[in-house]
Amino acid sequence: MKIIKLKPIFFCILFTFIFSCQATLDKRIIKLGHGLGITHPVHEAMLFLAQKVEEKSGGKMVVKVYPNQQLGSERELVELLQIGSLGMTKVSSAALEGFAPTMQVFGMPYLFRDDAHQLAVLNGEIGKKLLLDPEKYLLRGLCYYDAGKRSFYTKSKPVDKPSDLAGLKIRVMESNTASNMVKSLGGSPTPVSYGELYTALQQGIVDGAENNAPSLYTSKHYEVCKFYSIDEHTALPDVMIVSTKVWNSLSEQEQQWLQEAADESAVYEYKIWAEATEEALNELEKAGVTITYPDKEPFREAVESMYSALKVQQPEIYKIVEEIRAVK
Repeated sequence: MKIIKLKPIFFCILFTFIFSCQATLDKRIIKLGHGLGITHPVHEAMLFLAQKVEEKSGGKMVVKVYPNQQLGSERELVELLQIGSLGMTKVSSAALEGFAPTMQVFGMPYLFRDDAHQLAVLNGEIGKKLLLDPEKYLLRGLCYYDAGKRSFYTKSKPVDKPSDLAGLKIRVMESNTASNMVKSLGGSPTPVSYGELYTALQQGIVDGAENNAPSLYTSKHYEVCKFYSIDEHTALPDVMIVSTKVWNSLSEQEQQWLQEAADESAVYEYKIWAEATEEALNELEKAGVTITYPDKEPFREAVESMYSALKVQQPEIYKIVEEIRAVK
């Protein structure tokens, strides 16, 4: 029988291959997908989270960030988390309400008195409880990110009062609360994926949308919409969520690394968000966008019926509203 002699270099290659595979197996890798662009401050916060995880774990745990809907739309990413095919995502609390009904409370217009009130709610018992409510739907909240306040931007005219929305198709997220808000103000809510919104605005599928200043700027929607009316109707936080299937597969130490990194990234995100908002407003003005600050009172009055309906139709959600309003 012929004996095949293997060259020493073969053993070097084989050893390197086995060692590399073992190193990969020893390293915990979590994929984080989201729909924002790489210049968005929330994306920067997610990179910060990934950096902190790697630092805390000494490289034993890695979070890989996939922006720009590379792994799917916001809704698709949440569904991937539920089956454990994806580890983490950033989702607006408005989009999350379709999976965890209590999250819809954040979509109620003019819910918070001011920034300090919102922060007290999110960092307090109410906010912590709401983060964990989605667990029954296989999703666990890790932290909140500031997503500013949402206002209307339109193609043809500013929205100085609710009646200016009459006849306009306004893009909304897949959220019943957001749709009801636009209806209450007289507009026609039209759900469109964020990644498809630029084209939808260009083609006239929608006449406008509503979002915060950094998102309007980084998405370049201002190239189509030249009017930004800062009525600040909602202050929806973003939520960093992890698949419970992935979370439960982590050791206690790994869970601690991830939670600590998320908490630290939230503090960092709030800082850079404030800076990004100021920069975005300056750049929007330079780009020729007309920025107006309408009287908010007519908008508040127009949406008050949403609270009356909530009290009757969903008393459990209205109870959370009352708890939030009671926070000093």
